[in-house]
Amino acid sequence: MGTPDGVTGDDELTRLRARVAALEAVSAQGARGGPGAPGREHHRLRSFFAGLLVVLGCLLLPLGLVAAWTADLLGDTDRYVQTVKPLASDPDVQAAVATRVTDAVMEHIDLPALLEGVAPDQRPLAEKALGKLGGSLEGAVASFVHDRAQDVVASPAFETIWTDANRAVHTSLDRALTGDEDGAVKIETDAVTIDLAPVIDRVKERLVDSGLTVAGSIPEIHTDFTVLRSDDIGKAKTGFALLQSLGLWLPVIAVLCVAGGVLLAVRRRRALVAGALGFAVTALVLGIALTVFRTAYLNALPASVSPAAAGTVYDTLVRFLRTSVRVAAALGVLIALAAWLSGPSRPAVLTRGLWHSGVAATRATADRAGMRLGPVGPFVRRFHPWIVGILVAGTALAFVLWPHPTGWVVIGLALGLLFALLVTDFLAGEPETAGEPGTAAEPEAAGDLRTAGEPKTQGEPETAGTPTARKTVQDTGPDQHARTDDTGTDPKGGRPRGPA
Repeated sequence: MGTPDGVTGDDELTRLRARVAALEAVSAQGARGGPGAPGREHHRLRSFFAGLLVVLGCLLLPLGLVAAWTADLLGDTDRYVQTVKPLASDPDVQAAVATRVTDAVMEHIDLPALLEGVAPDQRPLAEKALGKLGGSLEGAVASFVHDRAQDVVASPAFETIWTDANRAVHTSLDRALTGDEDGAVKIETDAVTIDLAPVIDRVKERLVDSGLTVAGSIPEIHTDFTVLRSDDIGKAKTGFALLQSLGLWLPVIAVLCVAGGVLLAVRRRRALVAGALGFAVTALVLGIALTVFRTAYLNALPASVSPAAAGTVYDTLVRFLRTSVRVAAALGVLIALAAWLSGPSRPAVLTRGLWHSGVAATRATADRAGMRLGPVGPFVRRFHPWIVGILVAGTALAFVLWPHPTGWVVIGLALGLLFALLVTDFLAGEPETAGEPGTAAEPEAAGDLRTAGEPKTQGEPETAGTPTARKTVQDTGPDQHARTDDTGTDPKGGRPRGPA
């Protein structure tokens, strides 16, 4: 064996066992984080900073979504007009505007003086326009004015007034939230208001056209419609200015923090799953916070503000922010699911196996049906990793360049990518060949190395495992002479023996 003189094999084995035991002890000590594991502390530091970056990115995501929403709403006039345009046709907003206009007009109408100023020949027309006055002349006039105001706010003219006014005051809204209170939209007593003077002028024209010509003597009236009211608006102006300045950079910083944490982590797949799920959870927390704040905001409104209209305005203003919340949540869940399915866990392996089995079965069926791919199949098989990478990168680029993606856009892109990967795997599958099981006849028996159907030569001994050979009885005695088998053939020469 090559051992030194005086050293037996047992001694050599003993020393090898001792050496193996020493190495196992060092390995166990390193696993416990002892002095034998110099890289253990390094891994702990990497894991700590990786977790810190992931947590920081997840916490910055809600602020990033709010910052992007603020910059988008205040920095793009068309976007702002598109956001508030549906309010002109909302019944709650129309009712609130009509009530506010009616109250403003009634404050400037002196009923006795107006009726005394009506010419005798015009009084029947005015009384007919007012209808049966009943017990309260003021109530009848107020109802008449409210009907005319309701007609104005329900007409296409009000939608035009509303859209043009909001487009004109967009810059003023920006100033209001960033601290400059010049313009038609201003912050007064912690409320964002819009002047309704153009609507009142239209109502006065309707009153005159309806027969109440004395409404033409009403002076110009300026009244406000409250778009947003809160005791903390004045305090939040600095925060809005900061969020607007950060704009789209804060979401990018949040994504970069999570990406850095994943690259720094020891177990990157697990860190990616944790970061993606953290994005989804923090986005959902922001959505819940928007709902809770809505309830608190409506409960804090004064009695003069319509809760229904205020709720509609709030929902309209934060509509795209809620869409961003759904997008972030859906994207986080999809990325986490994709990372988990690529892992070594048993359910993930089983899922991938089912995927590949289904693709292989479909490809085999297509091959048996006569489908031929020509040079496409080999090309896809050769560049399969590159094609998959291009598909994933293209899907990510489409999401980034989409103007204002929604949750359905994310799901649609994911389904499109899944279908593209399915087609790629189908094209990259190996075609079914003639040598596969079920395409050629099997040998006659196990152990027979001849080709199926090949005739046996005369006098050739039966191969072990054939039916004839299994009948042979080999009984070799002490004299080493073999008896003949049941075929009557001499086992030594293969010649038939005569009768005994």
